[in-house]
Amino acid sequence: MEDLIRRTVGPGIEVEVVGAGGLWLTRVDTSQLENALLNLAINARDAMTGGGRITIETANKWLDDRAARERELPPGQYLSLCVTDTGSGMAPDVVAKAFDPFFTTKPIGQGTGLGLSMIHGFVRQSGGQVRIYSEPGKGTTMCLYFPRYAGEMNPGEEDEPHLADPGHGETVLVIDDEPLVRALAVEILRDAGYTVIEAAEGPSGLRLIQSAARIDLLVTDVGLPGGLNGRQVADAARVNRPDLKVLFITGYAENAAVGNGLLDAGMEAITKPFTVAALGNKVREMLDR
Repeated sequence: MEDLIRRTVGPGIEVEVVGAGGLWLTRVDTSQLENALLNLAINARDAMTGGGRITIETANKWLDDRAARERELPPGQYLSLCVTDTGSGMAPDVVAKAFDPFFTTKPIGQGTGLGLSMIHGFVRQSGGQVRIYSEPGKGTTMCLYFPRYAGEMNPGEEDEPHLADPGHGETVLVIDDEPLVRALAVEILRDAGYTVIEAAEGPSGLRLIQSAARIDLLVTDVGLPGGLNGRQVADAARVNRPDLKVLFITGYAENAAVGNGLLDAGMEAITKPFTVAALGNKVREMLDR
């Protein structure tokens, strides 16, 4: 994740990671946690238009009655994950609305306003809480608090599923307009041994498909801007590449994602959020057929 975050925020942003020794266990959905951390890093980057520093810090926290009350949590033991930036900061009225769905301070077309709302929902569902500490001109700290898991790890529970088989240099085209999802998919596939090319919307992705570039598999989000959705890109791609294999990425039920129609041969779907192993294994499985 650290390498992915560094590449995503770019060379103009310094990233410092401060990990606590002997960090306690907690039980959360790994893919949602990774998405939340990457989303916080992107928000921090966007708050520092002239460059700056992002600090990612983990810690064990004992919350007494007063500290727990301030965070609207029961007293007890928690893990904290905090992301701090040296950016513009937020006024109290902006902080108060930060978790509202569709609230965003970004220009039109540059943000849905769903990022912090979804992070808040994930953390609350995990039994934790999110807190924002910010002052205009002094930067922002976003802290996620997760309850300590005191039970024993079951055999096999500690490890995430592994990639069954890595890539062998095959070329995968990834089309997704969400920088977060696209960056994650590209990182997973490159690390797994694939050559990856990418596009942010349908028409530019289709131009790559219609070029002479080698493409063994198309991985595309279903809901794309630019006048062509993922299914339309896939159908157009198969005019010139009838055997092209296609993996749709969607946050919806699979049948809705493909226009309530059956998936053609060589087409499959994976829903967001996905784990590293789920995407890597699905791609390998499709290419081996």
